Amino acid sequence: MTPRLAVSLLFAAPRLLAAQGEAGAALWRVAGQTLAVPPALAQGTTGAFWNPAQPVSARFTVGLDGVEGATAVGATGIVAAARARLGRVGTVGVLYGRMQLSDLVRTSTSPVPDPGVITFHTQVVGVTWARAVGPATLGVTGGRHHTSLDELRHRRWTLDLGASLPLGSRVRVAGATHFFSRFAAADAAQDAYLGVEVLAWRGVPWEGAPQTTVHARYGTAIAHGFTADQHVGVGLALGRLVTVDLLAIYEGGYAAGGWQPVAALGFRAGDYRVAVAANPGAAGLGPAFRVGLDVAFP
Repeated sequence: MTPRLAVSLLFAAPRLLAAQGEAGAALWRVAGQTLAVPPALAQGTTGAFWNPAQPVSARFTVGLDGVEGATAVGATGIVAAARARLGRVGTVGVLYGRMQLSDLVRTSTSPVPDPGVITFHTQVVGVTWARAVGPATLGVTGGRHHTSLDELRHRRWTLDLGASLPLGSRVRVAGATHFFSRFAAADAAQDAYLGVEVLAWRGVPWEGAPQTTVHARYGTAIAHGFTADQHVGVGLALGRLVTVDLLAIYEGGYAAGGWQPVAALGFRAGDYRVAVAANPGAAGLGPAFRVGLDVAFP
């Protein structure tokens, strides 16, 4: 086993290699380390990957995120989505995601690499639907997953449910399952997300500035067979032009352990929104990054 692969397995839940589905979920948790909001509260076109309960005001939206995991892990990937509003049917869309580790070489008792490389990647193709039901937004995503770890292959279907509900004008609660293929409270291949967002302040910080909002956020990830993850953060929005999101993540079951900070900066220009997020990393693993583009077609 190479050092890079050994480090990558630190991100997996216990019993990682008991099932290839768990190995794939470990790579997606590397991608989740670049989210600057709790997964249950994620919004935007690619936000449907984490919680399918996503309202869309535009007729058609397209989103693409590029992810680069911590330097010592060497994982890279993309998340892409396209969603369309279909009247009373709601919003329907397609999702695609892929995470991979590259340059993994075989070694044995000799420091000289053996012939061949170790492949490790996971990908998902899915369809998603969301609709407003009263004040709430409900969503469903069905996906087909394929994970390859060296010569082992694993395929499975998943079905996930999501919901987002405003409580008055200042509070929003949300929840979603993530990669559920069976109802179990201790399956390391899946997660359940919960989150709450509170409007802490709204006003004009200085003369001539756009109306600004500050939100406090809390989220957790559970039902994955190890200690719950915790997410605590704050978000600031200067009108619709600029957003700043800060999040502290505690990964309950990973060997790296401890709290990790994530920061994201977003800009909107017309129907285009660009966001950049960074996680400086923990336990000397190096930084991770995410760059996203969201385009709306009215």
